Amino acid sequence: MTGRTGTRPGPRRPARDRGEAGPGGMPDGFASRVLDVTEAIPPGRVMSYGDIAEYLGEGGPRQVGRVMALWGGGVAWWRVIHADGSLLVGHEREALRNYQNEGTPMRAGGDGRPGKVNMRLARWDGVS
Repeated sequence: MTGRTGTRPGPRRPARDRGEAGPGGMPDGFASRVLDVTEAIPPGRVMSYGDIAEYLGEGGPRQVGRVMALWGGGVAWWRVIHADGSLLVGHEREALRNYQNEGTPMRAGGDGRPGKVNMRLARWDGVS
């Protein structure tokens, strides 16, 4: 298979070399810090992918998203969302159920039902 440039992709480096996982496939370094911040987000509050990267002072929204995709199932993943407050595609029902249980401020969608998290009210700054 060739990529856009017509070249074959190089060999994939082991996860440890990419800083993504330690022994046994467990998160290491940056990934562990992302998960620690996620665990610290209080119920009813959220941070965007970019908020977490900014809070940590490293990585970016995509890197945080990758961590959450690989290891976020073991933490309150619904508390890490897109900056516009939109629900994670494919996980809307479960996320909405968690938001309702936690009292997360929501904005109504076009049909009157909760459509997005109200980022102005729900965003957590990592302190208060």
